[in-house]
Amino acid sequence: MNVLVTGSSRGIGRAIAVRLAAHGGTVVINYLQNEDKAEQTAELVRAAGAQALVVQANVRDERDLKRLADALPSYEAVIHNAAIGVLKPWDKIRTNQWDLTMESSVRPMWLLSKLVGDRLVEGGSIIGLSSLGSRRHVPGYAAMGAAKGALEALTRQLAVELSPRRVRVNTVCGGLVDTDALNYFPDKEGLIKTANALTPLGRIGQPDDIAKAVELLLLPQASWITGQVLVADGGWSII
Repeated sequence: MNVLVTGSSRGIGRAIAVRLAAHGGTVVINYLQNEDKAEQTAELVRAAGAQALVVQANVRDERDLKRLADALPSYEAVIHNAAIGVLKPWDKIRTNQWDLTMESSVRPMWLLSKLVGDRLVEGGSIIGLSSLGSRRHVPGYAAMGAAKGALEALTRQLAVELSPRRVRVNTVCGGLVDTDALNYFPDKEGLIKTANALTPLGRIGQPDDIAKAVELLLLPQASWITGQVLVADGGWSII
């Protein structure tokens, strides 16, 4: 399985790349700045059974995205994981910070899907990564929540427009996951405590919890699932 995972040098992106490596083929590992972390992911991918190709690219730059799309002649799956955003109250967000969030979170899903074009094989998949801030209030999450909500809407649009090619488009919406991103929240410990208390399964997520959900959508058993947002949050959203 040839797959491309944006933002895969660490965290959830790394977990997705390593889990999908068990299916063989080649995994394209994308990073923005930290080449050492990306090479560590590549080593894990190779150990899991796939070839690894490391590509530096800024997902906000169309030329970089074109180079990323051209990394392999064909893909079975493209996973849109990369995201950079601002965590501030709505009235403290600067215009350039709002634009940064949209340009790095939702726009790449549309543009990279377009640039990959016919390299995505018939029957292939596009998968986005969202979060519960797309549908419920999270302090300081106005920009990111709007971007993730747009990504979920784009999922439905692309699912219909790519259906003639039998390309499926879905998104995984994760609950609170233990990654470096939590360090940017003003009350990290309080957020984790609340999530643990309110999650029916009793814990916050790990990166591999999201990777498993992505893998699930790529299995043959999911061949009739498209245009959906799969929530993987330990049940937090139903409380």
